[in-house]
Amino acid sequence: MDVEAYIRARKKVRAPLLMTHVVCGYPSFEDNMKELEIMAQYGVDFVELQFPFSEPSADGPLFVKANQESIDHGTRVAQCFEFMARVTERFDFKVLMMGYYNTAFKMGHEAFIKRLKAAGACGYILPDLPIEEAKELHALSEEAGLFPVILMTPTNTDERLEKLGAVAKGMVYAVARKGVTGSKTEMSNEVATFLERCRKHTDLPLGVGFGVSNREDLDFIAANADIAIIGTAALKAWESDREKALDAFFTGLGLTKS
Repeated sequence: MDVEAYIRARKKVRAPLLMTHVVCGYPSFEDNMKELEIMAQYGVDFVELQFPFSEPSADGPLFVKANQESIDHGTRVAQCFEFMARVTERFDFKVLMMGYYNTAFKMGHEAFIKRLKAAGACGYILPDLPIEEAKELHALSEEAGLFPVILMTPTNTDERLEKLGAVAKGMVYAVARKGVTGSKTEMSNEVATFLERCRKHTDLPLGVGFGVSNREDLDFIAANADIAIIGTAALKAWESDREKALDAFFTGLGLTKS
């Protein structure tokens, strides 16, 4: 089943779907697996596995810290691929690689796509790679049955949104506000209007991220999009009291454990 079909099938069971995020190797791969076990119990639909990078330009302070500490602990790209393979073999949710283009560039496009495919990923998010410079990588991805997650942002013109929508596959990541991850976003008429703009330029499912953190946010996204993308809020919970706090966080979202 391709990703778009997977999303539409899952939406018949619940809305919105849920995408979560962990930084590989932070605080450790053992911690990552414990986080993912809880996420799986609450039925998350997608997980981004972030390959740590020294200059994560789309990330806020907490994820910048997490990336740097993972690197300082010695996390390497090969370990992230190995961990991804373990995750996709163990869990039913779909897995995306999240990272920065330098990883794909240094490996070479063919090797990057081959490793992702072998590790069981369904796609990847490289927020610093413009679509104009991604044609070769996107072509290789399509051949391998992987999809690049295209980001649409509030600062994009309608002309730019049209270009982004034309190359998008599987789903689109709608960035709820300007800036980087981490800060709370007020889900308002302004965000709803932006999502309407996105809808004019793509028929693909929309995920909404940056600042999603509570049940009210999920209700808003259910009414206006398809997938709630949660990163910082879940990591904050883990850092506050590990399994206990992360479990309480998902319960607070109105989710039930399977």
